[in-house]
Amino acid sequence: MRAVVQRSGPASVKVEGQSIGEINEGLVVLLGVTHEDTEEDARYLAKKIPHLRIFEDEQDKLNDSLLDVKGKILSISQFTLYGETRKGRRPNFMKAAKPELANELYESFNQFVRNEGVEVETGAFGEMMEVQLLNSGPVTLILDSKDR
Repeated sequence: MRAVVQRSGPASVKVEGQSIGEINEGLVVLLGVTHEDTEEDARYLAKKIPHLRIFEDEQDKLNDSLLDVKGKILSISQFTLYGETRKGRRPNFMKAAKPELANELYESFNQFVRNEGVEVETGAFGEMMEVQLLNSGPVTLILDSKDR
């Protein structure tokens, strides 16, 4: 399971022009699922991400976590994180999980994050979405549940 994590000020997601999720401060998480992923991968990332120390403390050091700043997560499912671009110019998405598994693990991830005490706003799985965010820092990290 892959996650692109961006520290964010205001962020929102729209489907067909309608806002379906928004946060004021926190993290935007783009989440991709592959065939071999399990609930353990979702649990691992859900425990890791809220505890990442990527927010400034009183001394402007990256010492605070999302939990410390009482931020939220805007979680967006994104199968294109498993796009292969080694050959040709058209990405191959064969490593992305089938929609049933991907949606199940995406929902599990969101619930596991909530279990960590974080509010989660979501996009709409499988829909064309417009995501807007104000990347703060910028701070952007790529996490992979297989890289432990």
